[in-house]
Amino acid sequence: MTAADINLPRILRVGAGASAELPQALAQLSLSRPLLVTDPFMLECGYCARLQQALDSAGIAWGLFADCVPDPTTDSVYAALEVLRAGEYDCVVALGGGSSMDTAKAVAVLALGGGVMRDYKVPARTDRGLPILAIPTTAGTGSEVTRVAVITDTQTQEKMLCMGLGLMPVAALVDYQLTLSMPYRLTADTGIDSLCHALEAYVSRRANPFTDSVALTAMRTIYRNIRSACDEPDNRAAREAMMLAATQGGIAFANASVTLIHGMSRPIGALFHVPHGLSNAMLLPEVTAWSVGQAPARYAHCARYMGIAQDSDDDSVAVGKLVDGLRALTADLAVPGPRAYGIAEADWFGSLELMAQQALESGSPANNPRVPEARDIVELYTRIW
Repeated sequence: MTAADINLPRILRVGAGASAELPQALAQLSLSRPLLVTDPFMLECGYCARLQQALDSAGIAWGLFADCVPDPTTDSVYAALEVLRAGEYDCVVALGGGSSMDTAKAVAVLALGGGVMRDYKVPARTDRGLPILAIPTTAGTGSEVTRVAVITDTQTQEKMLCMGLGLMPVAALVDYQLTLSMPYRLTADTGIDSLCHALEAYVSRRANPFTDSVALTAMRTIYRNIRSACDEPDNRAAREAMMLAATQGGIAFANASVTLIHGMSRPIGALFHVPHGLSNAMLLPEVTAWSVGQAPARYAHCARYMGIAQDSDDDSVAVGKLVDGLRALTADLAVPGPRAYGIAEADWFGSLELMAQQALESGSPANNPRVPEARDIVELYTRIW
């Protein structure tokens, strides 16, 4: 076995109130001029103001870009880059969900590397960028601990996967209290996104002993807490568990890989503007059912560790219970299929070949236990309709 390449933020602070320690984290990193990158909702709900007040109290000058959009586009990234270049900023602070964090990451690498966003699409790699400090407000993407960003090309509508150490935050402040205002749908979809991160990392062809243990812990935590977090939004224990598991899921997939679910998810988001977590949730049961035959022992261990199967169940029984359990979970959380979401049938079936091509080009399906061809992906898209 070759050595695993493990990358993590230099600073990882986890727990209630961690976000309030932004000034201390900046001082620890010898940074003094942050650009806050966030979205309009973070302004409206007051979360951004809390950071601004903490920075003001510490005598730290700051700038602000608050126009991040869902599924960030190259246009949005370039707008943020203009704000950064207009000031003398030495770092970016991302506040929000995956969209704000990916925007901040893209700005950080463009600030030093120049060019356009497409220059950084995989297989290109970027290991240079301004320091990034990430403060997540959803328990889902895990972007605060990954060297990954996904940006949609405004002209082609392609979701471009970008990777490299330049996209890795130097600090992550993980404060579950920022998730207490998350609505049901967002809680469910980002939670399943985290579950996909962990499951895909564990069954990936690039899995390793370090990520295995983290992924298993995240899977079990999510499966035990996601229904409570959705049904009881003020359940702090469930919210805290989901936030920690999201970070663990991010660590797992960032140091192993995602697989077919994420590969197929990105084109759905790019073409039909389905939120990333929801498109993963649409795919999770069916893609798992299609993949289990090539790694039954791995999938069976997931089922047992999550408590879906009994320790005494043989692999075939455990795998069956896993697929049934994932179908039950998505049903319980009212995950719609593409048709129920409102996608037109002609648009969906007219895009299957393009979506399959874009999924394969992302590289993620090649890490799946069962490696698909384009026709397999088309069939899976057809099944989830």
